Amino acid sequence: MSTASAVAIAVVFVWLGMVLAISFLEAPLKFRAPNVTLAIGLGIGRIVFRALNIVETCWAAILVASLILGLPGAAAGSAVMVAVIALAAQVIAVRPRLARRSDAVLAGLDAPRSLGHYVYIALEVVKTIALLVAGIALLISA
Repeated sequence: MSTASAVAIAVVFVWLGMVLAISFLEAPLKFRAPNVTLAIGLGIGRIVFRALNIVETCWAAILVASLILGLPGAAAGSAVMVAVIALAAQVIAVRPRLARRSDAVLAGLDAPRSLGHYVYIALEVVKTIALLVAGIALLISA
């Protein structure tokens, strides 16, 4: 196994673990904690997801570079590209809309429920599946 392949495998599974832990565990559970208001939950969520997206962008860059150096099979390369595109869509298209809505809610306005949350969640599911497929494909080809 090459160093590039080892790095790619590690990054895929660390990234996958972060997405599963934050998006599918922490995010929904924080609103169930006692005394957590919508404003507090939104404030925490904004900070956590901004940090997650920054780290994910770093993982994506490292992963793409390691795959270019290691030239993985088509399945792994395609799955990684799907994950990277899903992340880009979240950061560029969806998060700004969600930020505008949370700004309005935090300012005390009665902002309508956002369809953007469902789009973000759908992209998280796509990204999760893509990372899992990439990780398995990389392990098989290693």
